[in-house]
Amino acid sequence: MLLDGEEWRAMLRGFQSEAWRLETLPQYLVPQEAEELEAFRAGKRVDPDTYSSAYTEDLKQLRGEGRSKGRVHVLNRPLSEYLRFEFSRYYAPHVLAGEDIRILDVTERENPLPDVEDFWMFDRSTVVLMKYEDDGTQISRELYEGDPAPFIEWQRIAVAESVPFLEYAERVTE
Repeated sequence: MLLDGEEWRAMLRGFQSEAWRLETLPQYLVPQEAEELEAFRAGKRVDPDTYSSAYTEDLKQLRGEGRSKGRVHVLNRPLSEYLRFEFSRYYAPHVLAGEDIRILDVTERENPLPDVEDFWMFDRSTVVLMKYEDDGTQISRELYEGDPAPFIEWQRIAVAESVPFLEYAERVTE
């Protein structure tokens, strides 16, 4: 089943306790980000301590309701331009708003999740496979109809092998 539009928004809002994402690409081409990416390229940065958006406000509300969002991004250095943008524009403010963002840097080590592709998992029971072109353009979101056990294990490995975003960002300046 392909998820789009209101069905996808309902999935992102309707989870009971946890929404979690694995990201594996060095860039995501998202048309809605084009203007912000251009501002980043021009040297404009956001202040993560004061930045507010619908997403950060949603994160705060979720946290107040006892629900959580988290993700692990698997990456290699040097960081792509998009990752530097994502770190600055999204990850820093989102962590401060309550999202558990972690980094699994596999530059100098074996990737513990080889061949695992992007996915969202909701309440450790519903999995959505995120499909992308090689350049990061999204193709589809597909509801996975099988056993979520492998995805739960991949989440466990990703979290155990990663470090919190803010800790990683302090160490890596490229």
